[in-house]
Amino acid sequence: MYFQICVIRVYPRQKIPNMLKRYMHKRERYFAMLNDNRIVRPFEWGTEFITDHPNGDDPRKLFSEYSKNTVANSDDFFFSPEITDFDLNGDILTWTSAVETPSPENNAAFATYFPHETNKKSAVLVLPHWNAKAGTYFDLCKFFNKVGLSALRLTLPYHEERMPPELERADYLVAPNVGRTLQSLRQSVVDTRSAVAWLKQQGYEKVGIVGTSIGSCVGFFAFVHDMSIDAAVFNHVSGYVADVVWNGLSTYHVKQGIGNNVELEELREYWLPISPLAYMDKLAALPERPQRYIYTLYDLSFPVDLSRDVMRELRRRKIKHSKAAIPCGHYTLGEKPWVYLDGYKIISYLHKHLK
Repeated sequence: MYFQICVIRVYPRQKIPNMLKRYMHKRERYFAMLNDNRIVRPFEWGTEFITDHPNGDDPRKLFSEYSKNTVANSDDFFFSPEITDFDLNGDILTWTSAVETPSPENNAAFATYFPHETNKKSAVLVLPHWNAKAGTYFDLCKFFNKVGLSALRLTLPYHEERMPPELERADYLVAPNVGRTLQSLRQSVVDTRSAVAWLKQQGYEKVGIVGTSIGSCVGFFAFVHDMSIDAAVFNHVSGYVADVVWNGLSTYHVKQGIGNNVELEELREYWLPISPLAYMDKLAALPERPQRYIYTLYDLSFPVDLSRDVMRELRRRKIKHSKAAIPCGHYTLGEKPWVYLDGYKIISYLHKHLK
């Protein structure tokens, strides 16, 4: 009689997270470099994007003062004027962006509308990630419909129909151009607020917002500066755009373009108006609204320490919030089973607080 011996390897408890971390990081690097067509563009100050009359001023002094004044007067920076040319043709909503840029294609704003058949009381505005392709997040919008919510999916500046002919990627949204990046993210927020205003004009009593990656940052700025947004989910979390560019996997080409022209501490200061941590005190002073923060434990694009900084600042200021930490990475959040878990965390939360 023969006996077959089966050997089962038992790993120490602390070794399993390390193995998962290595696996996730390997997957993250694979997806980040898949069909990589990133271009390293030259560094530019871009003072013309923040002032009409630079007059040869020292750009460091100019951006330092601009940043300080902008954060102090952020309601003006993110102000959204009344839009008078909204046009809904089928399911495509268009209007003229309130922020004019040098690219004519980018000055027309686009969104795709997913109205619920019967419920006209609650809607969600969906903000995609950087370099999202046409049609992405349509499935999420349809799932919102299934739970009784209408949805509107915004096209971010320099994406899809808004992309200038010289670009293959939305390189002008986050760029080694200090001033252009400030203008681009400001435009993203202003367009977001315009889209929220349109939903309110349609009679929706409650409007929520969900943003992913850079869309999460844009959604956060809109949430802080627009009390007509009733609930929000921020999918991927980071406190400083400069730190994401400096240390993130997806933005290595932007960091290479910046080179040695500025240090991280300088860039963090110049881009403070487009960094969520600059507005924590402002958020803490507002009436409570439902807000959920989702981050991933093995994120190399929005490094997890930056996400934890945001969580710590929310707790320190006693800002009531919900959080979810998912054991995957930035790109792998789009893989099964994590994409299902993420979708559940988003849809269930907004359904609960908007219905």
